[in-house]
Amino acid sequence: MNFNNISFILHKPQLSENIGLCARAMKNFGFKNLLVVEPKPIFPNDKIIATSVGAKNLIKKTKIYSNLEGSLINTDILIATSARFRNKNIKHISLDDLAQINFTKKVSFLFGSEASGLTNEEISYADYTLQIPSNIKFRSLNLSHSLVIVAQAVSNLISTNKVDFQKSKKIQKATKKEISNMLKFCLSTLENQNFFKQKAKKPIMIENLRSIFYKMELSQKEIRILSSVFAGLAKKP
Repeated sequence: MNFNNISFILHKPQLSENIGLCARAMKNFGFKNLLVVEPKPIFPNDKIIATSVGAKNLIKKTKIYSNLEGSLINTDILIATSARFRNKNIKHISLDDLAQINFTKKVSFLFGSEASGLTNEEISYADYTLQIPSNIKFRSLNLSHSLVIVAQAVSNLISTNKVDFQKSKKIQKATKKEISNMLKFCLSTLENQNFFKQKAKKPIMIENLRSIFYKMELSQKEIRILSSVFAGLAKKP
């Protein structure tokens, strides 16, 4: 297991202090990969660097993305943190369940903005949602506090967990980018077939389709098969 396989994604963070503190928390537990999507403050800035204290090197290497999908190119498993239970067909896990995650894969933890957290659309990209146990009457945690709890839990697991996950080397799991390309082709095919007749329901239908494909743990071969199926459907009789 490798600490370099783990990434932390901050989605639309609003406060410079929180970004800096998140970088500091990551370095406290040996993590190096910080990704930031659409930050509200200018990145980097003096306040971010100041609050990161000894993690200035992480800030310098931080990757900035204009959208969530782009930040998932190198992710195999995405775990979205959420204080709210989502009425979605997605696996809801706790900190204890992290022991079942295959950390030999590239795993990313997604954190929402301080004001509103993650939307259902953003959650639809995830394989799991993770809820940190807290006071049921006051569940909202500071962004950096949430990250440090997760970082500590994951650090403890990958430092001591010696389980050897066995899987055929011939099976290559599809990347988020490959799933994204296949999904775009699928949606284009459905659009051409006039599948989205009820325009008002189109956004939620796309959201549900994305959620289905992103959590299926598809292999590269399965992606090719599905793409061939959609290509066949696109042909006129």
